[in-house]
Amino acid sequence: MKKILIVSLFFALAGCKESYLERSSLVAVTSASFWQNEAEAKLGVNAIYDALQDRPQYSGTLNVSNAAGFPMYDCFGDNAFNNYRYEGPGDYMVRNMDPSKGFFNGLWNSSYRGIARANLALENIEKIPLSSISAESKKTLLAQALFLRSLFYMNLAIYFEDVPLILKVQSLDEAYVAKNTYAEVSEQVIKDLTTAINDLPTSYPSAEYGYATKGAALGLLARFELYNKNYQGVLDATQQMSALGYSLNSSYAQLFTEDGELSREIVFAVRFFQDAISSNGELFSATFEGIPRVNEQPMRNLVRDYYCTDGRPITTSPLFNPANEKANRDPRLLASVYFRGDVWLTSPLRTFAGNTATGYARKKYIRNGPSAIGIRPFSPGGQDFIVLRWADVLLMRAEALIELNRSAEAAPLINQVRARVNMPSIAQVEGANNAVLTQTDYRNILRRERRVELAFEGLRFFDLKRWGEMQQAVARAVADNVPGYAPLYEGKKSEIFGIPQTELEANEFLVQHPAWQ
Repeated sequence: MKKILIVSLFFALAGCKESYLERSSLVAVTSASFWQNEAEAKLGVNAIYDALQDRPQYSGTLNVSNAAGFPMYDCFGDNAFNNYRYEGPGDYMVRNMDPSKGFFNGLWNSSYRGIARANLALENIEKIPLSSISAESKKTLLAQALFLRSLFYMNLAIYFEDVPLILKVQSLDEAYVAKNTYAEVSEQVIKDLTTAINDLPTSYPSAEYGYATKGAALGLLARFELYNKNYQGVLDATQQMSALGYSLNSSYAQLFTEDGELSREIVFAVRFFQDAISSNGELFSATFEGIPRVNEQPMRNLVRDYYCTDGRPITTSPLFNPANEKANRDPRLLASVYFRGDVWLTSPLRTFAGNTATGYARKKYIRNGPSAIGIRPFSPGGQDFIVLRWADVLLMRAEALIELNRSAEAAPLINQVRARVNMPSIAQVEGANNAVLTQTDYRNILRRERRVELAFEGLRFFDLKRWGEMQQAVARAVADNVPGYAPLYEGKKSEIFGIPQTELEANEFLVQHPAWQ
């Protein structure tokens, strides 16, 4: 907790930005002289957004480990293989991970850094007199801070479970605190998101695109309610979102490029900016020294889970050709995975040689032009990372309906997601010939649909843990026989992160999760 305290008490606002995208820093500004007016309040809230751009959060490169970040979290499970074993997801999967490793520390500290900034903003913006800030701006900025704090706490609760719930700027006497229960953290997240939903606008002027909206808060609430199996809560939140004008992007592939960043499908994304001068963009979309050796390599069992264009599995479809496995396949596969012989770089022209451990390379989010090489091993880029999008919302609502035994209402939602890529509907395939589908059938349909729609978006661990399928996922990864990769399932320890050892040593009130003791 000591690092959190330092950020809170001596917040120099070096992380505050004139714009959330333009990373111009303000230095040597103390809390005592700051927070005087609306402009400074906006800068303070921008600093919270900036924390989302940390490498252990949403910027982290796909090529290293302890700063991997959520873009690489599909390596936790059966979607992808992490070949870079130094304290990254690959180490976690083969059980070569302990609380002293930097990976756990990176996520923990970056999350609490964001929380500390949110608490600082909440306390100080509340004190700004209305003579120095408009009532509407004050309400909106406070709601944004609550939304962002909720996002940090939601991720902490999902991955670490019981964590300290810090809701104010800490004094020296309050620096070291014990953990709160998952239920307590969850209750606070839902409370804060409910306030944010009421106070956030539905949209902003184009110059302020990317800030948290009412829809973003509703979507985050739906995600957390789904994780907590409060299915009616999911339906309530997603129903409100249906009136906010979201829609599926016409092109699935475009969504994960800079050309798709303003799509009406995007509910909330972490925004990044990169130009010829700065070097503070994201790293998750880059290649490594001009080679598509991104260390989130698609697993064979994932590739096989994409159906053929007739809507049937490759095991039963007459369209599947083992000699050309990408032919006649779900377009989402071709937008997400590079196969041997695919052009992966357009300038200069280069093709993928299949020289990865799995034989496949990740395509979704990966740049393929001159900027993919750059002048450094890791070439920063300006690609936004989508935290929440409309297709995910549709599938969350469908899942809640299925779990409430209202599967007939879920089918049209799944069909919408399929139709965007011209894949057949449930009635045309699974329900053909008047087949009677059970709740279990619909559940399996939904879970596979989430897998292929949301692959490489950092949500696989979230899904597997919620469904209680992590053990089966590890078994699928083992069955792929990736050379040198032997993932293990060790019960709860395979489904939760360990509290960093440095935090335990600094704070006598913190107790390690039983699975890691």
